[in-house]
Amino acid sequence: MSKKKRYWLMKSEPDAYSWDDLVAEEEGTWDGVRNHRAANNLRAMEVGDEAFFYHSNKGLEIVGIARISVAGIADPSDPEGKWAAVKIKPVRKLKTPVTLKQIKADPALAEIELVKLSRLSVAVITPEEWKHIIAMSNGKA
Repeated sequence: MSKKKRYWLMKSEPDAYSWDDLVAEEEGTWDGVRNHRAANNLRAMEVGDEAFFYHSNKGLEIVGIARISVAGIADPSDPEGKWAAVKIKPVRKLKTPVTLKQIKADPALAEIELVKLSRLSVAVITPEEWKHIIAMSNGKA
């Protein structure tokens, strides 16, 4: 029996680590998360899960899709080894970025953690939210 793929949203300030940085590296380590709920989301990730790459602070938009390539690793930036990290690889840039303004204006996304838990840097995305945001990116929602 195959496991069901899960979906996530991972926020990064583009000045610190952007979508283009991930593409250039080909595989990046998602570390430095110091919020317990976000860290638990990192711990729950499995290889093959997909995540929206969201530019926070500047841009405020979902710009791409990444895939979890290595799960369940200790955060290399944490000398005490208490925090979680994963490795991700870029899958593709979205056809059209989906902005926070668009997400907030869409009743179908009223419960999305990006809005409900706006300070959370690693959030759960439901399969329905995932499909809807992909459709928005393709101009079909």
